[in-house]
Amino acid sequence: MTIKAHNISFRYGNRAVLKEVSFTLTSGGFHALLGPNGAGKSTLFGLLTRLLALQQGDLLVAGQSLKKQPTEAMRKIGVVFQQNALDLDLTVRQNLLYHAALHGLSRKEARVRSDRELTRFHMLERANEPARKLNGGHRRRVEIARALLHEPSLLLLDEPTVGLDVASRRGLNDHVRRLCESSSLTVLWATHLIEEVRQEDRVLILHAGTLLADGVGQDICGAEGARDLAETFHTLTGAG
Repeated sequence: MTIKAHNISFRYGNRAVLKEVSFTLTSGGFHALLGPNGAGKSTLFGLLTRLLALQQGDLLVAGQSLKKQPTEAMRKIGVVFQQNALDLDLTVRQNLLYHAALHGLSRKEARVRSDRELTRFHMLERANEPARKLNGGHRRRVEIARALLHEPSLLLLDEPTVGLDVASRRGLNDHVRRLCESSSLTVLWATHLIEEVRQEDRVLILHAGTLLADGVGQDICGAEGARDLAETFHTLTGAG
């Protein structure tokens, strides 16, 4: 299944935030959207999830247009936003069941899928605990499990490790990569942290609303004559 963003532009008044951004993601695999804070990553995610209205361009998910067939396209997308969106007064399982109900799943199917995803994230034993008792890393695991309940083809993660310690960031990143390897899930992981991106990843570098590079990390480095992604990122964006 192919995900294709075509000529996406967006303005806040007279300020251009995204400028004709186009890319294609092939089915399955981990893709990194790398850019400094303010690059336009969150705006792009807002457009891809219809929190913001498309002004120019379109997104095709398995041929379904986000502009022309929004309901069908959105069924194929799961998302975890930068800000934590769990109801902390509900249990872990209640958070998932509520989300499943919004997607029209029966109570029985919702329970089956919730247990399956919590098991994959090693969180099933915490299913009956209030979400507020979880640490930041475990809350993120629950949010991703929740985003996968309706079995999307594309999972969008907007700066998912913000506020987590180094070990939790690494653990979450590794876990999502394993999900990609074990299924046909396509992940677009937005980050400003170089350490979350690997040389072998498909990398999209966004800066000041413009897509500056798109390709396998090591190939981008070679094209820039850089030793690694950190040097490439600094050269292209001026960011440390």
